[in-house]
Amino acid sequence: MAVNSRKVVIVGCGFVGSASAFALMQSKLFSEMVLIDADQRRAEGEAMDIGHGMAFASPMKIYAGTYDDITDAAVIVITAGANQKPDETRLDLIRKNSAIMKSIVGEIKKREFHGILLIVSNPVDILTYIALKESGYPANRVIGSGTVLDTGRFRYELGEHLGVDSRSVHAYIIGEHGDSELAAWSDARIGGLPIHDFCELRGHYDHDASMDRIFNNVRNSAYEIISRKHATYYGIAMAVCRICSAIVRDERSIMPVSSLMTGEYGIQDVVLSIPSVVDANGIEAVVPIELSEKELDALRNSANVLKKIIQENS
Repeated sequence: MAVNSRKVVIVGCGFVGSASAFALMQSKLFSEMVLIDADQRRAEGEAMDIGHGMAFASPMKIYAGTYDDITDAAVIVITAGANQKPDETRLDLIRKNSAIMKSIVGEIKKREFHGILLIVSNPVDILTYIALKESGYPANRVIGSGTVLDTGRFRYELGEHLGVDSRSVHAYIIGEHGDSELAAWSDARIGGLPIHDFCELRGHYDHDASMDRIFNNVRNSAYEIISRKHATYYGIAMAVCRICSAIVRDERSIMPVSSLMTGEYGIQDVVLSIPSVVDANGIEAVVPIELSEKELDALRNSANVLKKIIQENS
């Protein structure tokens, strides 16, 4: 069956799934959206709630469906899984959510599906690896939301610190979407200038203290939000929307999605985030960025953290 580039499926209608559905409806990227959840009535309720706003938006067919509705979708967004609780790391979720992911991918495999699997459930790197291995799909078609949101947070913090539009900040968070992630300071640019040069242009000279503060704000963002409102969902919903845009519009945008490493930076057989070209086929290429020796060591450490967890749970 041919892929319908205007059709998206969301599996999981919790906070992240429903927020993603709402963001994707507003984006006008798709004309058909299927919501799937273990609680069918929850999926029906979300579809009804968003559908009732169609008079104020662009036409879209949105409905609660089953896995039989996935066959011609361009993208399946998987957000299903247990929520991250206060004081719980993303990696603590692994045992609960790996079984859920295997079940979902098992259902998808029973059908003919030629689109992209976008994994959002946490811990996203581990679950993307599981989805890739369980599905047997080519690695370019199974991608995770990775550090796209972390990178958005990083650019926001830098924009606030320096008084510039965060969209003019070109800087990445890479590695695990979690506690071992790192800021690629060596590659960071603002207005074409290296980050330290631009900081000094704005009167900031205490680079080490600022770098530590900004990175800690980014790395702890989810914990800070969860401690206040018990979940994060708007930011990741906007990140999902951005990734879907790159796919369905064949944009060839560069973003740090989770993908399978095949020797990049000496890293093999683990999924983590490195800037990649994202297009209609998923991941077109991984982009090697400038890293210092210290950053390279931190990236390899992040890979080893993830590998250890995969081994412990395989």
